[in-house]
Amino acid sequence: MVRAAVLPAVNAPLQITEIELPEPGPGQVRIRLAAAGVCHSDLSLSNGTLRQPVPAVLGHEGAGTVTAVGPEVTAVAPGDRVILNWAPSCGSCRFCELAEPWLCVHSGRAGETPYATRATDGSALYAALGTAVFAEETVVPERAALPLPHGVPLADAALLGCAVLTGWGAVHHSARVRAGESVAVFGVGGVGLATVQAARIAGADTIVAVDVSPAKEELARAAGATDFVVAGDTGSFEKECAKRIRALTGGFGTDVAVECVGRADTIRTAWSATRRGGRTTVVGIGGKDQQVAFSALELFYFGRTLSGCVYGNSDPAHDLPVIAEQVRSGALDLSALVTDRIELDGIPAAFEAMLAGKGGRALVVF
Repeated sequence: MVRAAVLPAVNAPLQITEIELPEPGPGQVRIRLAAAGVCHSDLSLSNGTLRQPVPAVLGHEGAGTVTAVGPEVTAVAPGDRVILNWAPSCGSCRFCELAEPWLCVHSGRAGETPYATRATDGSALYAALGTAVFAEETVVPERAALPLPHGVPLADAALLGCAVLTGWGAVHHSARVRAGESVAVFGVGGVGLATVQAARIAGADTIVAVDVSPAKEELARAAGATDFVVAGDTGSFEKECAKRIRALTGGFGTDVAVECVGRADTIRTAWSATRRGGRTTVVGIGGKDQQVAFSALELFYFGRTLSGCVYGNSDPAHDLPVIAEQVRSGALDLSALVTDRIELDGIPAAFEAMLAGKGGRALVVF
């Protein structure tokens, strides 16, 4: 038996309870978790913004050590240290053939069937996003366990599984930030802080961090932000925020904006804060009720690009070794993303902190 954080129903409080994991079957791997990051996507799963069968064990950003493997597993072995990949690509669907593994149509299959049971009554449990890392141990498909590159601390490596891959990819793959460009990052939680660091590493000249919390300025500047803007009243948010960002960039606006919140007003403001011909990448996951409007004339006149970004448009197998080199060199500081190290029973409080816009990443350490 292992302890886990179970979501019994959508919008229900998490329950810290014991669960039973089966032995890994063909193509499966059992992992003892070292750490798991508390991501806003976990909150979105719990409140129904993202669909997930329940009851489920939440958590998708994790790292740990392989304890057992099932038949036909060849990529990892017991004792290997691994990073969890919540969107493992199949390698054969249309999008994988187009070298777009982040859009794989089969990546979410592991979360659609029960993977464990409650210890108390034997009822079936699902693995949120196929990984279920809010638990002392988990069982995942082989493709979801990626070898941890040498020289990366195991606990902090959990952040590579979502926040860092997403922020790094948003900068390097989606927005394709070039040296000397200016970047605005909206929302400086875990993903936003990773985005700021990635922009700094890419050679961005001006990096403007935007957040509702003035307390995050120190975190943002430590990550590499050159300027910080406090998001004000929503009634004038777009006008005032875009105006302040243009004032910081010679009156033009930034070359790139990365939106890490998932709100219609933030997306619209990020787009308005970029220069003519600028690029806006949307990383944040919003609800279906968040509608963003543009006039046909402004789309023509400003010539800006607005694009979505799934998992940083990353190929984890390719990008992790590149990111690991940045960690080893000291250019990328994983610990700077973490503002709280907690235990399993601290996850509900971490959810509340995210709703209140407080802190960076909370990391469950086992």
